[in-house]
Amino acid sequence: MLTRYAYHNAALRCVTYSLHMLKRPSPLSYQAVSSIHSLEKRTANVPNTLKTNSVSHFGSRPFSLSISRLSSVVQFKLADIGEGIREVEVKEWYVNVGDQVKQFDKICEVQSDKANVTITSRYDGTIAKLHYNVNDTAKVGEPLVDIRIEHGVDVPATKTAPEVAQEPVATQIEDKSSLSNILATPAVRRMAKDLQISLSDVQGSGKDGRILKEDLLNHKSSASKPPSPSKASPPSPAIVKQAPTPKPRPTTATVADRNEPIKGIRKAMVKTMTQANAVPHFTYCDEYDLSQLVKLRKQLKKQNKDIKMSYLPFIIKACSHALTNYPILNAHVDAKCETITYKGSHNIGIAMDTKDGLLVPNIKNVQQLTISQIASELSRLQQLGKAGKLSTDDLTGGTFSLSNIGAIGGTYAVPVLLLPEVAIGALGKIVRRLVPDEEEDGDSSSSSSDEEYCSYSIRSMMSVSWSADHRVIDGATMARFSNELKYLLENPLQLLINQ
Repeated sequence: MLTRYAYHNAALRCVTYSLHMLKRPSPLSYQAVSSIHSLEKRTANVPNTLKTNSVSHFGSRPFSLSISRLSSVVQFKLADIGEGIREVEVKEWYVNVGDQVKQFDKICEVQSDKANVTITSRYDGTIAKLHYNVNDTAKVGEPLVDIRIEHGVDVPATKTAPEVAQEPVATQIEDKSSLSNILATPAVRRMAKDLQISLSDVQGSGKDGRILKEDLLNHKSSASKPPSPSKASPPSPAIVKQAPTPKPRPTTATVADRNEPIKGIRKAMVKTMTQANAVPHFTYCDEYDLSQLVKLRKQLKKQNKDIKMSYLPFIIKACSHALTNYPILNAHVDAKCETITYKGSHNIGIAMDTKDGLLVPNIKNVQQLTISQIASELSRLQQLGKAGKLSTDDLTGGTFSLSNIGAIGGTYAVPVLLLPEVAIGALGKIVRRLVPDEEEDGDSSSSSSDEEYCSYSIRSMMSVSWSADHRVIDGATMARFSNELKYLLENPLQLLINQ
C-alpha cells in the first residue's frame, strides 16, 4: 500500500522512464502523461499532512502500463499486372516464413497465360505467412503473403494493426544512408529505384519538400545521360502493364444459319459410306501412258465428225476385258462375309455428280457391247442424271465401279467401296508431261562411257487409284489386274480388234 503522494510520484517516474526508452511517444503514452498531470493538479490542493500522514487504501486492481513496441502484420496483396489478367499461377517462392525481406526483394514468381512476372516486396519486415503453395492459382487483389512490419509506433500488445492500404502514407524514414531525411512514399521510392534515380538528386515539390512522382518524371526527362540497363531492377508488381489498344472490329452483318435435314439420296449416301468405312480395304495406285489412246481418238473424230466420244468408253471396255481374267474383282460379298458371288455380267457403274448428290448408275452387260454402244449408253445415263430421272434399274445391279474424278479436276483420289462390290477405281486427269523413254534391248554404243544418257518425250499420262476389299482381295491380284488394264489402254488397237 502506498500513500497517494508516493503513488503519484512512482507512476510519474514509470511513465517518464517508458517515454525515455521509446524513440517517439505514442498516443497512448500522451494519454498516460495527461492522466498523471491531472492527478498532480488534484493532489496539489491536498494538505501536506494528508500527503505525509494519511494512508489511502486502493482496491485490489493494481495500476500498470502494458505498453510494448510491437510489429503489425500487413497483408501484401497481388497487384494488377496488366493486360486484363485476373489470376496467375504461383511458379516459385523466393522466401519462406520467418525470412527477412526489404523493399524490392524478390518474393515469388507467377505465371499468367502471357508471361512470367516476378513479384517484389513493398515493405521491410519478416514473412509471417504464405497464402499459396507452388502451382496454386492466385487471384489479383487477394492476399499473397503476410509481412510483419517493424513500426516506430507503440501499440497495445493485444491489438493487431489494421490492414495497410496499397499506398502507405508518406512518413519520414530514418535510414543509415544519406537518404534518411528525404520525404517520399514507398511508391515514389520504388519508382525511383526502377528509373535508377537517386532521391538526393531530386528537388521535391510537395509539402515540406516531399518528392512526388512528377518530380521523378521531370528529373528523368531533363537527365542528359540515360541510365545503364545493367542496373535495372526486377519488375515491380505495382507497375501496371498497359495493354495495346486493339483496332476496332469492322462492322459486319450477322448472317443467319440455315438448317437442312439429311434425306433422300444424301441419307442413302450416309448409310452406304458408313457401311463401307467398316470394311478393311487398301488402295493401289499407278500411272498409265495414254498417248496412243489420245491419237486414236483424234483419228476417229477426223473420220467422223459426228462422233462425240470421250476416253471413258475405251476405259470401260478395257476394264471389262481385264475383269474376264480376274473375275474375283467382279464379285459381291454378303454382309457377314461368308459367301463370294462371282457375277456373270459386267455391270460397270460410273459415279456421277448430280444436283441431288452422288449417284452411281451402271451400264449393263458391258462385255457384250461395242465401244460405240458403251458411249451411247453412257450419254443416256448422263442425261437422265442431270434431269434427275434415273430409274431404279439404272442404279441397281452394279458389279464394278469407276469414278472419273479427272473430268472435274484433280490427279489423285482414294475411292470408297460401293458395297457389296469388292473393287472401285478412280481415274485422274490426263496431263501432258516430260517422261523418260524406255531403254531398248541390245548393247549400246555408249556402254563404255561412264555417263549414261537418257532421252525424254512428252507423254499423256493418267493416274489411276484402285480400292479393294482386303477381306477377299490381296494386293498382288489388284496389281496384276491394273497391269493388264494398263497394257490395253496403252495399246488401244487391241480393244478395237477384240471388241
